[in-house]
Amino acid sequence: MATSEYDDHIAVTEVPTGDPTARTFDARLDAGWVVGGGVNGGYLLSTMGNAVRATVPGKPDPISVTAYYLSASTPGPARITTTVKRDGGSVATVAAELWQSEQSRLTALATYGDLSALPDGVETTAEEPDLPPRDRCVPNSMAPDDVKRLAPMMERFDMLFHPDHIGWAVGEPSGRGVISAWFRLKHGREPDPISLLTIVDLLPPVTFDLGRPGWAPTLELTAHVRARPAEGWLKVRHATRNVAGGMFEEDCEVWDSAGRLVAQSRQLARLPRS
Repeated sequence: MATSEYDDHIAVTEVPTGDPTARTFDARLDAGWVVGGGVNGGYLLSTMGNAVRATVPGKPDPISVTAYYLSASTPGPARITTTVKRDGGSVATVAAELWQSEQSRLTALATYGDLSALPDGVETTAEEPDLPPRDRCVPNSMAPDDVKRLAPMMERFDMLFHPDHIGWAVGEPSGRGVISAWFRLKHGREPDPISLLTIVDLLPPVTFDLGRPGWAPTLELTAHVRARPAEGWLKVRHATRNVAGGMFEEDCEVWDSAGRLVAQSRQLARLPRS
């Protein structure tokens, strides 16, 4: 099967170690995923997620991943190590770490399984984001030049913002702490569970809507993947309720074209510097 640009960018190659429970993989972090002072955290999570999937191939899908960002990653070579903590009947738990220049950049604990084997029933009080039709939304191609310079990764995907959530781009943030948009990866790459680990961290930091633009380094991110997404455009919504101690939380929901909540995340990040 042909791979997309995105698949090439998150690819990993195993380095033989002789230990089936402790594995090592090489990766190359692409410069196209830089934002602010480092490589995007969601992209890093999907690259690491590929290594975890290769470690437990019988359980191909991320279900829950909690990651701690220890230092900013840079484009170029990286090494990922994985250790199986438990491999049970339906899920496996794997510890993973991403290294560059002998420094640990990212450490995570991930639970993987087979999402296609889960029950189909859904009970939820969550409400799908109410986004206008795509032709009435604002494309990321219209982002101010300073935002494009801060986040060259915006060339990797199409994002159509809710017009009520884009005031920050013209100096009029709403102050509500909400940003939502239609989303799809470029070149026809359809969403899947691994790509959802990237997508939960791709909208501009929700602090933009609070009048605080700039790079917001992630300290910790937990992602839950609830189902395999249907093909087509996704709806993504970020929101925050608390800013304290120079940090804020950012809650994300990702809904697929079938109207299902397919991924959720919460991260703790530092406020952008003035």
